[in-house]
Amino acid sequence: MAGPPGASTMAFFVVVSLANIADIPCGTRLEERHCAGSKWYGLMLRDTSDTDARLLVLVITHNPCLLHKIAPMPKSICFIGPDNYPVLNPDVTGHFFGGESIQQVILAKAFANMGYEVSTIVYDYGQPQGEKIDGVTVWKTFEKDEGLPGLRFFYPRMTSIFSAMSKANADVYFQSCAGVYTGYAAAYCKLHKKKFIFRLASDSDCVPDELLIQYARDKKIYEYGLKRAHIISAQSDYQQALLKQHYHLDSVVIDMAVEEPSNVDSAMPPIDVLWVANIRECKRPDLLLQLARRLPELKFVMIGGPMEEEPELFTDVTAQARKEKNVEFLGAVPYHKVGSFFKRARVFVNTSDIEGFPNTFLQAWVCGKPVVSFFDPDNTIKERKLGAAVENLDAMTDALSSLLDDKKAMARIQADAIEYVEQKNGANTIANVYRDLIEQC
Repeated sequence: MAGPPGASTMAFFVVVSLANIADIPCGTRLEERHCAGSKWYGLMLRDTSDTDARLLVLVITHNPCLLHKIAPMPKSICFIGPDNYPVLNPDVTGHFFGGESIQQVILAKAFANMGYEVSTIVYDYGQPQGEKIDGVTVWKTFEKDEGLPGLRFFYPRMTSIFSAMSKANADVYFQSCAGVYTGYAAAYCKLHKKKFIFRLASDSDCVPDELLIQYARDKKIYEYGLKRAHIISAQSDYQQALLKQHYHLDSVVIDMAVEEPSNVDSAMPPIDVLWVANIRECKRPDLLLQLARRLPELKFVMIGGPMEEEPELFTDVTAQARKEKNVEFLGAVPYHKVGSFFKRARVFVNTSDIEGFPNTFLQAWVCGKPVVSFFDPDNTIKERKLGAAVENLDAMTDALSSLLDDKKAMARIQADAIEYVEQKNGANTIANVYRDLIEQC
């Protein structure tokens, strides 16, 4: 039987009825094909003795779910996130983690709940190898600063990552944040015929001249990996457009996941304005301090740990915050404790120069708190009326004052924000989106 146009790599095609499904061997894989403008869902049986020989069995159905029982999908996934461990293990404190670590751990737990075999690759924090936490197996690699400069790029970093990926032996590997790990993951997956998902973490990941990567070598390795990802997920329509413009690559916009905080101490006093970010120049902690000086009647709480690339900035922010009577700077706070501060806050403020889609926005909205920010991904704040998107510090000052004085607006935002994240950002909802994409890949 003739195949669809462009199917020259296929040996031949057989069309079967749904009644014949039980007779088709397991181990086949779903694949979507197009023929004469129609969408067909099929089963691909690969001959392992000859990688070029393939048998594609087309089943007449528009519902791929009918075929799942004879086309088992990948059932193991590994999240490559060196900083994930402090998020996964609440007993480990005092270590750096970022928004991507939060996202990966939330998704890892959701996939585990769906029945997947889930693992994560992290730094060596002294934990036992192969430890299991909340259904997630932890494979450790190297200590963060281990190795000789100039040589550690290869050993222990690349060798340890490859070794951990081998131990995980997953069907799918998931990595986020532009960097050398993107290239490592893609190379391993290509060599071992695994699937690779890369998630954009910031708008800067999409623009070659704005990559937050120090060395030219590492930028090339990142771009090697980016171009070989089977799935690229973007945080916003804007990121999707940037990636297409600068790298000519397609991506899928997938919402971020959030979980409601637990262990909240309701006896703690309220906070007028909350700011949460790692202390780095692009997060503009200096603007938050200026804002506090303009609004001395409000209580501000700043949370954020130091970045090893900018240690002097953390020292300076600490000293400046101490001078402000209405500012409490707490430094780094463990992930499992930070939710309490979002619950206590009246408003969350973001002063960053550049972002992707901040986890902190979702952490605020799941607690029913408005967000006031210079940055508004896909105009979500403005269109959903979940706070205020402003252009400068004067406008931010005015927005905070008027919002906090408007009880009706605060009550409406509380209800709308919670409803918004419950509909779009549940962990299981987001994990299912990735699962569906994996099944089609």
